[in-house]
Amino acid sequence: MRWVRDYQPQQDQNKLYRNAIIITLGGNLLLSAAKGIVAAISGSAAIYADAANSISDVVYSLLMVLGLWMAMQPPDLSHQQGHSRFEPVVGLLVTLSMAFAGYEAARNAYARYSTGGESIALGLPIIILLSSALIKAGMFVVIRRIAKQLSSPTLNTTAKDNLSDVLATMAAFIGVLGASFIHPLADPIAGFVVALWIFRQAFLAGKENLGFLTGKSASTEDVKAFIAAAEEIRGVLRVHHIMTDYVGPRLMLDLHINVEGSKTLIEVHEITDRVIKRLEEFSEVDRAYVHVEPDDWVD
Repeated sequence: MRWVRDYQPQQDQNKLYRNAIIITLGGNLLLSAAKGIVAAISGSAAIYADAANSISDVVYSLLMVLGLWMAMQPPDLSHQQGHSRFEPVVGLLVTLSMAFAGYEAARNAYARYSTGGESIALGLPIIILLSSALIKAGMFVVIRRIAKQLSSPTLNTTAKDNLSDVLATMAAFIGVLGASFIHPLADPIAGFVVALWIFRQAFLAGKENLGFLTGKSASTEDVKAFIAAAEEIRGVLRVHHIMTDYVGPRLMLDLHINVEGSKTLIEVHEITDRVIKRLEEFSEVDRAYVHVEPDDWVD
């Protein structure tokens, strides 16, 4: 049975998932605590917005732990193709967390803007913001690499959020400097910028995960690559039909290929197996199903 043959690869995947969980949850807990303390001490709207973003990161990290734990479960009789389809659901929950962080950041920035803003003491806020940007940049690189290895939409969303956090933190950094050297309102304005960036990332992440849940098709470029790969197999004359759809985070392919009508059943079976094996080498493909027709067949 396939879920028995795939047990070792499943173990390797689980190790990558665990690494991603430890890095994401640990990093976000550290940064949310540090930023929260500095925001309370400094009174900066920009740092408050960045702290709210980090707290939402902790929330989605906990959701990610639950979702990825479910995705890590090996295939069984109830889910013979594995449990990875829980991932897009978690991805949508992450986007809701991001959207709430954007709202909280915008609310606080508006409140600070209404009071005219205030100058922010430099020193610890600058150190924390720069350190946060460096840590998040490192998390982005590592999580993006793991996401590509696993074709994981949840981790891909997490990687994108890490990158957006770098940019949001730098916006907060500029706001703190601006409040001290240009005008106190630079701080809440930076808070608005951070909030808008969070909303943008939440929208993009939500759109992607909703596509996974609603069975969107592969891109035109991917479809061409699948057809070319199938037609490279010896014995395949051409692909005359292909359908693709995401079932969870990975693709299902349905191909109709033409072969010479004089081939034996054994030969056709071997061709079909080679086509399936080749297509399932694509990291984004979960399953490929192939229907064979003789080239001279007339319906």
